[in-house]
This record gives sequence, C-alpha cells and structure tokens, in this order.
Amino acid sequence: MEHAKIYGYMRVSTREQNEDRQRMALIEMGVPEKNIYVDKLSGKDFNRPQYKKLLKKLDSDAVLFVKSIDRLGRNYADLNEQWRIITEGKGADIVVIDMPLLDTRREKNLLGTLISDIVLALLSYVAENERMNIRQRQAEGIAAAKARGVRFGRPPIPIPDNFYKAHSDWRKGKISMEQAAKDCNMLPKTFYSKAVKYEKSN
Repeated sequence: MEHAKIYGYMRVSTREQNEDRQRMALIEMGVPEKNIYVDKLSGKDFNRPQYKKLLKKLDSDAVLFVKSIDRLGRNYADLNEQWRIITEGKGADIVVIDMPLLDTRREKNLLGTLISDIVLALLSYVAENERMNIRQRQAEGIAAAKARGVRFGRPPIPIPDNFYKAHSDWRKGKISMEQAAKDCNMLPKTFYSKAVKYEKSN
C-alpha cells in the first residue's frame, strides 16, 4: 500500500494537554502534517467539523491513523457505526497506533475481520464504561461534598447595610426600584431577588 493516501485524526478537549503527543505519534507513522485533522471538543458524539471534512477525503486507497480508539470516539454505538462507515462504506483502512490488533490492513480475511470486530467492541465498551464511571464518581463526589455542607456556584452577594432602608423607601414609593438598587450598588434584578427573599423570610 505504498501509494495509499495517508490521513491522521486527532481529538483533544479543551482540558487535555496531549495534542503534541498525538501529533508526534501520527507523524512518526508517516502521516503528512497537512493530512492531520484536529477537532478540539469532547468525544461524546460525531458532530465534529474536521472529522466531517476528513470523511469526505477517505476512499478505498486511504488509510486513517488514530493514536488511540477513544480519540475516534467514546460512545459505544456511535464508535461502531463510524468504524463501519470508514471501513465498509468508504472502503478505507484504519490503524489504531496504541492497539496493533486494530489495523485493518492486516489479515484481509474473515478471521482478521472477526479479530478487529471483537477488539473494537471490547475497547469501545471499555471506553464508554470508563466515561460513565467518571461521571458517576463526579456525581457521588458532588453529593458527598454537599452533604458536608460544601456550597457550589458563586457565593451569594452580601446584603449591604443600607439595603433595609432602601427596601423600605422603595416599598413606600419614595424611590424607584432602580434607584434603590443603585443605592445598594446592585443590579435591579439582584435587588429585586434579595427583596423578595427578605420579604418571604419576614
């Protein structure tokens, strides 16, 4: 396959710092830098601009390299569907650098296809399961923190000393709500929210 068109795909989320590592791995496999497509977003679905551009380039003469299976996707069903689109729909080959068994250029027979299918199914299941476990651990951590009294989100804006007088003057019609909010150095909607909460508690 010396004359194959070689492409690489990378996906990095904004929180990850592995872009250079992925790029170097692809270049070491012979992927021209101009043929590397990068999406900087999560792997939850395949609504990715660069991935869509890449798909249009793939055909039976193409080989697509990815560093690891979770760079291609993390959702079990979607990942399997995209694998089929690339290998069967486009007729292209896929090489997963970190998993030599996932190299569709090898064993172009029923056994080779079966091995790839089994490994892909297992890895994509593990990737999705890990994602779900992370989400569950985060939810459990947040619940435990809340049980300990940890507050999330912005701290509430403290009520200034002159709030009660401004509130009284506003309710008596002496000043407008906008003026009362301004006197308290608050936005009108913040002042109103604090006023409603104060009135309910009294």
